[in-house]
Amino acid sequence: MAFHPQSDLPDFSEIKLSDYHYELPPERIAKFPLETRDESRLLHYDKGTIRHNNFFKLPELLPENSLLVFNNTKVVKARLYFRRATGALIEVLLLNPSQPSEIQLALHTDTSCTWNCIIGNKKRWKEDEVLTLVLELGGKEHTLEASWVNKAENEVHFKWDSGLFFSKILEFSGKLPLPPYLNRDATEKDLLQYQTVYAKEEGAVAAPTAGLHFTPRVIRELNSKNIPQLEVTLHVGAGTFLPVKEEEVAKHDMHEEQLVIELEKIEALLAHDRQIIPVGTTAMRFLESIYALGALILEGEINDISAPFKIPSFSLYDPKITYSKEQSLHAIVDLMKSRQVNRWIGETKIYILPGYTFRLCQGIITNFHMPETTLMLLVAALVGDDWKEIYQSALDEGYRFLSYGDSSLLLPGSI
Repeated sequence: MAFHPQSDLPDFSEIKLSDYHYELPPERIAKFPLETRDESRLLHYDKGTIRHNNFFKLPELLPENSLLVFNNTKVVKARLYFRRATGALIEVLLLNPSQPSEIQLALHTDTSCTWNCIIGNKKRWKEDEVLTLVLELGGKEHTLEASWVNKAENEVHFKWDSGLFFSKILEFSGKLPLPPYLNRDATEKDLLQYQTVYAKEEGAVAAPTAGLHFTPRVIRELNSKNIPQLEVTLHVGAGTFLPVKEEEVAKHDMHEEQLVIELEKIEALLAHDRQIIPVGTTAMRFLESIYALGALILEGEINDISAPFKIPSFSLYDPKITYSKEQSLHAIVDLMKSRQVNRWIGETKIYILPGYTFRLCQGIITNFHMPETTLMLLVAALVGDDWKEIYQSALDEGYRFLSYGDSSLLLPGSI
């Protein structure tokens, strides 16, 4: 049977959070992006060798047999502000919907929806209190009401009688949820710059920031070099910014993110006998999660395609899971075809720690991450202890860090 972490968890006790710390001077955190995205710096790590380039050179640096996988999620204005009668300001940051649970359905409901949220000034918002937000649209006033469903779980119900889609309400009354470490309000420029040029599917509350460096110029050059690209969808949650608070990192409760499985995309992955390089950690989480999904199908753990699937954090740490990429992806294709389903929604909590065996990914394009985070652990899982040399080199060379900073192409060559 498949992996059950309570009984079969490998011994991760030697993986300590403090081992993934480095000194990040505050002035190295990029508060704003460059005016021209693809002029950012690109650290190229190839089988232990580090070189420095600009991002627009990426098409020349990729292995000839590469397949780039992009996450085409689109950031929504997921931060809402309500003012109590007392004047106190309540901040509500949407995380993921609970009713309806599919993000696209929740964004396109026109009467009400319920979301799990992060609440600022939560203590001031009373259990039985209904907060209201009035917005003007098309010369008409519309009122959005927010009330508690479960205060302990930060679950909030939204209701309105305007006939507007919830996505439209967010567009006109929400604020862009920039990462907290930027410590500034979003500007008009952020509305464009904190979005990839290929963003299509609304639902993220954080951008897949490795993709922010791509421009039409870079994509044209990729096409001219016959480097294929595939778009997939994983809606990035605010959990990506949550700190790891456990020194024994395996005890950390990994955040959950929604992904969309499309039959044609899985078939496209099967058709490419190429080196798969995800653009960003979320694209990597998508790819490794679909391998896990196929393995769970093959193990008989998942067979009901009418319900959302769930990928547990430690699904792929069982040494008995040895299916090939083709076997796993074929399992998804066969199940979807047998049920005549082209689209399948689910959640992943996959946790990629040092010692993880990658099944689909042979490298990554990614930014430079905050120390002692799940993203730092993921990078270390891919390149091993060389992460220290990579990050020190980036610091020595004056790279800009985090969401609006520079990026890296990491090709360990040993996967």
